[in-house]
Amino acid sequence: MAMSTASRVRRQLPTSPWLFAAPGLLIIGAFILYPFVSTLVNAFTDRRTLIPGRFVGLANFRELLQDDMFWVGLRNSTLYVVGVVPALVVLPLLLALLVQKNIPGITFFRSAFYTPVVASIVVVGLIWVWLLDERGLVNSLLETIGVGRVGFLSDQWLLLLSAMAVTVWKGLGYYMIIYLAALANVPRELHEAAAVDGAGAIRRFLTVTVPAVRSTMVLVGALSSVAAFKVFSEVYLMAGPSGGPAGEDTTLVMLVQRTGTGLTGRVGYASAISVVVFVVTVALMLLVLRADRRDES
Repeated sequence: MAMSTASRVRRQLPTSPWLFAAPGLLIIGAFILYPFVSTLVNAFTDRRTLIPGRFVGLANFRELLQDDMFWVGLRNSTLYVVGVVPALVVLPLLLALLVQKNIPGITFFRSAFYTPVVASIVVVGLIWVWLLDERGLVNSLLETIGVGRVGFLSDQWLLLLSAMAVTVWKGLGYYMIIYLAALANVPRELHEAAAVDGAGAIRRFLTVTVPAVRSTMVLVGALSSVAAFKVFSEVYLMAGPSGGPAGEDTTLVMLVQRTGTGLTGRVGYASAISVVVFVVTVALMLLVLRADRRDES
């Protein structure tokens, strides 16, 4: 009896790891794999919100090429990457070097710089809308010093730049933590040797710090590129659902939301835009990683 029980247990052991992994696999399947496959399938149909779609092949993608709003969204999303990524690669590194120093009160500043990261993007966006509004605090200060009011939220390019500034401000603390972990692994002897050789602070930064955290800079560049290209909340909150004046500040993800939602939403067409967003973000990551490998060789 004991032997038969032991044999049953041994037969069950190989399958027991799958029982532990099952909840996680179900969550991944339900919230990641199924939506991905569903979006990919819908991209080749004319499905609407309440109407099952029929297969239309590449018709949605051909329509994209003739859709002016798609090109506006692609332009704005690309400009967002160009404007945000360099700042999020360099500024958090400089900030990490600053808060790395053990000086009185530095813990407070570390917490203060990280606070925007844990704050809700909706709250952050509404605060900045209040600050940059035509009658907001920033314009009131500009008018007080004689500069006059500036249309941060009404001018197409100023609105996009303002949204970029919010993204950079909110992401500084997050990437600062990543850099702090990388800087902790840089041997102090390298800086001391460079100082003995007469290298100043800037030269030590360029010849010691940057090479030591280069892989982390690549990681930050890849993560921030994907996040910037998929930007939604900042521009949506500051420009409104329509994407600002004449929709000129619409991003691709905003176009997906606007096209695919509602009772008559074009789910198939929105899915095609989503596929384009996915392909571009993967391409961005591959370009960053390839550039990193090319520099190493």
